[in-house]
Amino acid sequence: MQLLQSKLIFLNSVEATETCAATLGSLISAPANIYLEGQLGAGKTTFVKGLLRGLGYEGLVKSPTYTLVELYPIADQLIVHADLYRIKDPHELEDMGFRDYFSEKTIYLIEWASNAEDWLPKPLLLCTLKMPATMKGRLLEIQTFSRLTKPLQDWFDLKS
Repeated sequence: MQLLQSKLIFLNSVEATETCAATLGSLISAPANIYLEGQLGAGKTTFVKGLLRGLGYEGLVKSPTYTLVELYPIADQLIVHADLYRIKDPHELEDMGFRDYFSEKTIYLIEWASNAEDWLPKPLLLCTLKMPATMKGRLLEIQTFSRLTKPLQDWFDLKS
């Protein structure tokens, strides 16, 4: 994968994380693959909650840690939130029918995508949440691997 650009954003609270993600979510449309990385407790699911809010979802957001996949139909799009932490072999995804969800009307929000990176399609965005030891809050790095829509590129070009 060729990195096109990256952006660093400091998030000083859970609310800041959700707000940032909601703004980002409001600029995304299907088809899109957004991958989330970060150690346990870094805020990946919190970030997904914000993304879903930005996409227009108002219901309960559940972590897919044990179910592996949660589905959120929004208007004419399907949002697939997956957690691949427990995936040891990408072929497990094939066995569970993961490819069946891929379509032009699907947005994938995948935590721990690195556990199946050779199997998954190239992401639009890779969002990595880091917990710096020297400060409270989170450091969000967003990397792009595909051309962005104009609204998303305009947001990306803003100073953090």
